Amino acid sequence: MSAEWSDALPIYRQLKERVVAMILDGDLNEGEVIPSVRQVAVDYRINPLTVSKAYQELADEDLVEKRRGLGMYVKQGARSALLERERDHFLNEEWPRIIERIERLGLNTDQLLETANQGANA
Repeated sequence: MSAEWSDALPIYRQLKERVVAMILDGDLNEGEVIPSVRQVAVDYRINPLTVSKAYQELADEDLVEKRRGLGMYVKQGARSALLERERDHFLNEEWPRIIERIERLGLNTDQLLETANQGANA
């Protein structure tokens, strides 16, 4: 995880999104313990309450579970639930805005695919 924070969102939201990204990227696997509140607070110089709030949101979304005396663990099925949620968000909220911008700029499929292929070959 990066130690840099943006002013655009509260730190607890950014931390939550970083943990989500780690789960999606396979850096945190199902059944694996996530870093402790205390450790994250020390490593990134943030208030432990900020870390707790991020972790509580993850628990509320049924992505992690607290095991008394052991810590917080990524729940079974968390990655697939996140993939479904993120795909749905992309297709229903982000993609329509992207399509609108593509149309506004007068781009066509061939131009987009050519640009994508150039990026893949770089």
